[in-house]
Amino acid sequence: MRVLEELPQVAQNPLDVAFVQDPYVAYDQWRALGPLVHWHEYNMPCAISFAATNAILRDRRFGRLPLEPVVRPDHLAPFYDIEAHSMLELEPPRHTRLRNLVLRAFTSRRINALAPEIETLCAQLISKLPDGPFDLITEFAQPLPVIIIARLLGVPDSMAPDLLRWSHAMVGMYQAGRTRVDEDRATTASRDFVTFLHGYIDSRRADPRDDLITHLIAAEEDGQTLSTNEMISTCILLLNAGHEATVHSLGNAVKTLIETGHYGSTSVTDALVEECLRFDPALHLFTRWAYEDIDVMGRTIPKGTQIACLLGAANRCPRHWDAPDQFNPARTAKPHLAFGAGLHFCLGAPLARLEMRLALDALTRALPDLRLSEPPLYADIYHFHGLSRLMVTRA
Repeated sequence: MRVLEELPQVAQNPLDVAFVQDPYVAYDQWRALGPLVHWHEYNMPCAISFAATNAILRDRRFGRLPLEPVVRPDHLAPFYDIEAHSMLELEPPRHTRLRNLVLRAFTSRRINALAPEIETLCAQLISKLPDGPFDLITEFAQPLPVIIIARLLGVPDSMAPDLLRWSHAMVGMYQAGRTRVDEDRATTASRDFVTFLHGYIDSRRADPRDDLITHLIAAEEDGQTLSTNEMISTCILLLNAGHEATVHSLGNAVKTLIETGHYGSTSVTDALVEECLRFDPALHLFTRWAYEDIDVMGRTIPKGTQIACLLGAANRCPRHWDAPDQFNPARTAKPHLAFGAGLHFCLGAPLARLEMRLALDALTRALPDLRLSEPPLYADIYHFHGLSRLMVTRA
């Protein structure tokens, strides 16, 4: 068995303009070197084939928690205090308990019941779009999921701008090349978000409603309930992970459909949504820690190693899909990794899929002749992959 030190070495600045606009060129080059490479800038092994990435995500010997506690600077304490109670960053048994309790409130019935509200909101947003060129991201893709998440939580629509601002600031902690300014914004947003949710949860304890926060308060399993800190972290996770990913996924999907000639000419089906998610996913890098020496595709990943799963690369792996660089909504369905896999598979995936299908259907029906008015521009936000703007116009 070959050891980690023998991995092919690759160098790529994640802030490089060409890479930001099209990371798939680099992924193809790396994949030719094997299923695993060592990314110099991150000083981290990376899984780039579908088989390797899928195996790591599903292997319980890999997890989100490091074996040794990571020392965090004091100025980031408010941010990491939230992370300490987030199921995204936890492992069993605590992860199992949290996820089971949250699923008692975040049910498929509750999600599916949002469909009429999503359709109505889509129609309202579309009716307000200007006649001339406009940015689909700011005018449609951003407000839709943040308003739906706010309503799901039971938060007034008027809070949507604050939720959006807090979400952007906190998610900035996961971007390559973050600065002290970015960290200070995330810290401030964390404090503000926690303060708001503390008060809102207290109000829902006194005045229960038919919303997610009330149902999180009521969730119980074997006599266990969610603590206030766990509820706060869960609400923040649902907003930050769900909103950011949906915005990017929806924007990327419209761009893809227009550029490939499928926009307005191909029915919006579940298969089309899945192909959009596969072809240009919102999240490209997700990490795991090895809890023992583990064989991955003939390489030994030593205990205590952090490894990156490159979801964007895995979703274009030619060993898993025929013609992976071709957008084909009619292709035979296969699992993709846009929402991850295994223990930490995205809790909000059903809501994201529903929003995407209804939003794309509403857009293509109301604006069947939508076209690009200028070249799309991806934002410099790796590990995420989403558009900073998508300027479109009616043909």
